[in-house]
Amino acid sequence: MPDTHGAEKDLKQDLTDRDMGLLQLSTVLYYLRESNPDNGLVRDKTDPTAPVSIAACGMALATMPVLVERGVLYRDFAAKTTLRRLRYLVGCPQGPEPDASGYKGFFYHFLHIETGRRVWQCELSTIDSAFLFAGALTAGTYFDGDTPDEIEIRSLADALYRRADWNWARDGGATLTHGWRPESGFIPHRYHGYDEGLLLYILGLGSPTHPLPPESYPAYCATYQWKKIYDRELLYSGPLFTHQLSHMWIDFRGIRDEFMRERGSDYFENSRQATFVQQEYAIRNPMNFVGYGEHCWGFTACDGPGWAKRAVNGVEREFFDYTARGAPFGPDDGTVAPWVVVASLPFAPEIVIPTVDQFARMDLGKTGPYGFKPSFNQSFDVQNSATGWWVTPYHFGIDQGPVVLMIENYRTGLLWNLMRRCPAVVTGLLRAGFRGGWLDDVAENHLVP
Repeated sequence: MPDTHGAEKDLKQDLTDRDMGLLQLSTVLYYLRESNPDNGLVRDKTDPTAPVSIAACGMALATMPVLVERGVLYRDFAAKTTLRRLRYLVGCPQGPEPDASGYKGFFYHFLHIETGRRVWQCELSTIDSAFLFAGALTAGTYFDGDTPDEIEIRSLADALYRRADWNWARDGGATLTHGWRPESGFIPHRYHGYDEGLLLYILGLGSPTHPLPPESYPAYCATYQWKKIYDRELLYSGPLFTHQLSHMWIDFRGIRDEFMRERGSDYFENSRQATFVQQEYAIRNPMNFVGYGEHCWGFTACDGPGWAKRAVNGVEREFFDYTARGAPFGPDDGTVAPWVVVASLPFAPEIVIPTVDQFARMDLGKTGPYGFKPSFNQSFDVQNSATGWWVTPYHFGIDQGPVVLMIENYRTGLLWNLMRRCPAVVTGLLRAGFRGGWLDDVAENHLVP
């Protein structure tokens, strides 16, 4: 008898691949349509008055290999687009002046989309600059040909990364600060304890010009919180994006630093556990928000319905605007972010795919321009809306990249395989004490100064 069960399984996988491919394509269109064609700068969100997000620029650079490998752009055209963006970024004014684009090699969080200069008296952001550097290094690693354009891409990507003064950004401490303002100096907050700063330290340690000192990484790890939540042990961080953004570029499967070696885990497995914790929190739904359940979860930094108080099931609840939501310890106001669920696809496809299917049935724009709307709240009623409840009117540049890149890592491992060849990433991992798996194979031929 024919193996009908196997055929059905193959068909289901084909449908999943096709659906994920379509979602990936609609999502990546953001970077093609919300970029200034003159300079390549990427708008923060789909508001015509919005400035540039420097992190979104980095994510746009990182998606270029995906666009080529998926047949969306010819390699030559993608190289020209990448080159135009990198030339502009390298040429942006750096200095202590309050209207520069950056200082000490780092960039301000938000820039004017025409002039490339600072807006809103925003901070010089170390983490957003790290996303830019990671995107530039991705482009420099991928475009490895001997054409003039690809040679220049590698040179510019290297120059952009090399000029960042990581030690200046420590402000005399072991850990990295969140950033700096010309009006008031360094921001008092620092990156320590597990979060998206993992990428920040790996890039800082890997710098060939201004590397972080050896003590910086242990200082970052010193305040880690290992918890047991819902019978799952993991390194805790509430918002789901903190378990994802470093993984867009680095394959943490089977490689471990000292902290993870002592606990018999790795950061990939940790992100898997965090994904299941988020789902379990939604199933338990301790605050009785509308819609939460097995196939409706995803709590992270995202847009919200606004600062307000309303009754939900007879209990007054507080609602937020853009803030970092988390599980299981909050904050939580009923807002769910589909993009952050998709970005956990490599970690837990068995719960992500059914949840994405559920979102697809909820009029959240999966097949529209830019894919799923990034957040919604079924507990916040909105009259005359298509759904009857709040859905964000915007798409955000920093939400699109995780969807595109993590779908690709799930499908082919493209970004992970590329960055295994990136000297900055390999050096940073080795200096942070990571060992095992693919890194041991690479390290045999990699000299760490």
